[in-house]
Amino acid sequence: MSEIKKIAVMTAGGDCPGLNAVIRAVVKTAITKYNLEVVGIKSGYKGLYHADFMPLTEENTSGILHLGGTILHSSNKDNLFKYPFEENGKTVYKDVSDVAVKNLKDNGIDAMVIIGGDGTLTSARDYARKGVKVVGVPKTIDNDLAITDYTFGFDTAVGIASEAIDRLHTTAASHDRIMVLEVMGRYAGWIALAAGIAGGADAILIPEIPYDINKVAEKLKERRKKGKDFSIVVVAEGAKSVTGEMVVLKVIENSPDPIRLGGVGQKVAEELEELVGLEARATTLGHIQRGGTPSSYDRILSTRYGCAAVDLLMDGIYGQMVALINNKMSYVPLEDVIGNNKNVDPSCEFVKVAKNIGISFGD
Repeated sequence: MSEIKKIAVMTAGGDCPGLNAVIRAVVKTAITKYNLEVVGIKSGYKGLYHADFMPLTEENTSGILHLGGTILHSSNKDNLFKYPFEENGKTVYKDVSDVAVKNLKDNGIDAMVIIGGDGTLTSARDYARKGVKVVGVPKTIDNDLAITDYTFGFDTAVGIASEAIDRLHTTAASHDRIMVLEVMGRYAGWIALAAGIAGGADAILIPEIPYDINKVAEKLKERRKKGKDFSIVVVAEGAKSVTGEMVVLKVIENSPDPIRLGGVGQKVAEELEELVGLEARATTLGHIQRGGTPSSYDRILSTRYGCAAVDLLMDGIYGQMVALINNKMSYVPLEDVIGNNKNVDPSCEFVKVAKNIGISFGD
């Protein structure tokens, strides 16, 4: 018999379609299959520090499968191993992780399911090192976590971006314009690549393949010679030219994630307008990609992840991240995932397919 009787579940980092589906699956599996007690940790690691817990039941998690966001709320600013305090007008950082461990023990919590991306799972690994029974669930629309085939939220983000391309296509064709769509993804180009193929883009610019804007312009000029006086260009927010760096919108000091990318879409639009001789407009999709109803695929994947996480705990397998490997639920040590991001391989099949059908990467 497992020594685990009560588990906690937490969502931390940015919101993502499918978070509620994972929470629901954890609760249903824990209660229905194992007769466990479940609590939710509110607002990520901040809630763990302040012991802000709420009971989770089949009743209060009913009807959340299709909802975006997270009923537990989230925060991406609370690393308890480096927690900010104001002292004498200055910000100082302290390790308060032992407070969190005490809160777990005081509330009879035997294990945690922690749902998040690289930063969140880094802390999950650190708690595992302190002896806490932890299983991580990979979450990011960027699909850039190592080892797992897909992270939930990615499919929804690609669907939203693809629909945006469809809508921009009609405007581009009606006004003979170049429409540039900037999508999320940070340092990985998965969303731009998948959405660009699905939406029939003429050029896709991603961080992994530095682009020459003149080569992109040549592609669009070729279309004009064939009677196509409009084009669609999809740009990942982390894309960079062969002669430049990533475009940074702003830097937020004292943030665990200080660099805010943004603006490359406008830059590309202005350059292409001058080089191609067509009016160009830029659209930044932004947080629309992260909000709203998860796709059916993400609902199913999230449910699989939630069920697998509880099974791991009850099998006595801790310090792991559940992972989708060759379309089967598996697991890998958190130690192997942290800091090991999965970027687009320029020679991968997706890129080859895009190039085969004439999509330019500006290389």
